[in-house]
Amino acid sequence: MSVSERKADMDEDKTSSRVLVVEDEEGIQELLRVTLQRQGFEVRCEGSVESAETVLLTWGPQLLVLDWMLPGENGLAWCRTLRRRDETQKLPIILLTARGEEGDRVHGLESGADDYLAKPFSPRELVARVNALLRRSYGGTAASRVRLGELHVDLRAHRVYAGKVQIHLGPTEFRLLRLFVTNPERVFSRDMLLDQIWGRQSFIEERTVDVHIRRLRRELDHHGYAHIIETVRGEGYRCSALGPQRDTVDGR
Repeated sequence: MSVSERKADMDEDKTSSRVLVVEDEEGIQELLRVTLQRQGFEVRCEGSVESAETVLLTWGPQLLVLDWMLPGENGLAWCRTLRRRDETQKLPIILLTARGEEGDRVHGLESGADDYLAKPFSPRELVARVNALLRRSYGGTAASRVRLGELHVDLRAHRVYAGKVQIHLGPTEFRLLRLFVTNPERVFSRDMLLDQIWGRQSFIEERTVDVHIRRLRRELDHHGYAHIIETVRGEGYRCSALGPQRDTVDGR
C-alpha cells in the first residue's frame, strides 16, 4: 500500500491511525501496544521482520515502530530495504533500540529511519513522537481528529464526544481543549494560554484562565476525562492522556 493510499484511508477514518510495531521482546511489545491503543491507535505487533512483511503488505499501516535488533533480519537492514521499495519508500519509521550513542543514532537515521527512540523510553515521549511524525508525514491529516481512548475531539467540526455521547463545551473551553490535545505533554503557562486563546490585545486576568479550566474539567468529569487536564505546580497546565498525575492545587 502506497503512502497516498494510506493518506486516503486516514481521510476516511480520522479517529485512528494504524501503527505496526516490530519488537521481539514481549514485555516491550505489550507496553507499546497498550500505550498506543490507549491513544486510540490501531496497533499490530509482530516479533520478526518475516512475520511483519505480510502485515505490512495486507494491513497497510500508516507508521512503523521498528526495533533495531531482531531475530533473523535485523530492523536496520529491513529499514534500508523498505526505503528501496516504491510502495514503502515514504512510510514513516521510528527506530527503537537500546543503542543510544550518537554514532548509533546517526547510523539509524542514515539508514532511512525518520526518528529514533532509545530504550528505556518514556511512553509519553513515544506518543508525542508518533503524533509529530504522523503530522509531518501526512500534512496534518492525522490531527484533524484526536482520539484519547473513547474521547474524540473533532477539530474541524468543533465537536467533542465521549464514545457516542456528545460533550457540549463553550467556545472558549473547546479552544482550550483543542490546544491541549494537539500539544500533548506540553506545559502551558497562564500567560501562554491568555495569549493563544484570548489574544495579545485582551485585558483578561490570569485567574480567568483558571475559571475556564475548571469549566472544562467539570464537563469532562461527567464522562470520566477530567484527569487529562493536569495542573503543573508553579508552571501552568498540560494535557496528559496516559493517566492522571493528580497534581492539582486550590481544588482545581
